[in-house]
Amino acid sequence: MPHDHDLHTERLRLRAVGTADRDELRRHWSEPDVCRFLFDGVPPTARETDVLIEDSARDFAAAGAGLWIARTTDGGPLIGTAGLRPLDDLGLEVYYSVAPEAWGKGYATEAAGAVVGHALGPLGLPFVLAEVDEANTASAAIVTRLGLVPYETVPGLLGPMTRYRRDAAPVTRTA
Repeated sequence: MPHDHDLHTERLRLRAVGTADRDELRRHWSEPDVCRFLFDGVPPTARETDVLIEDSARDFAAAGAGLWIARTTDGGPLIGTAGLRPLDDLGLEVYYSVAPEAWGKGYATEAAGAVVGHALGPLGLPFVLAEVDEANTASAAIVTRLGLVPYETVPGLLGPMTRYRRDAAPVTRTA
């Protein structure tokens, strides 16, 4: 049964995370290669995972976006997550994670692209942001493929972080 906030791509189905996803998310986010940049190397605790799920549910109810869990369209195992969250007071940033066994298949670009498209399309956001650790060259390549351009470097826990931005396409009106 489809959910109100599902997103679909050619190969993926993204569904809003819920409490039933807690254990699977904890396992995924506890993978050292997954939490390295997403959580600065420290996996979220059970309580922190619950808060992330609760915050996502609140954000979906209030604004139509939060955190999605991604699987292949055939309902296979967890591919990863993608979502929108506040970046300081600047706006919403796209963020994502991919299971190591799914790396190199374009899933991160596909899932994050669906979220960026949702943000700049149906949600009507004027822009979307991303913040990427300088050492995370794979993620920098992904956001660049999605049309985000770097605009500043800021300090981060693991070293410098580059902030990216993509503006919504201007609306042209005809007379």
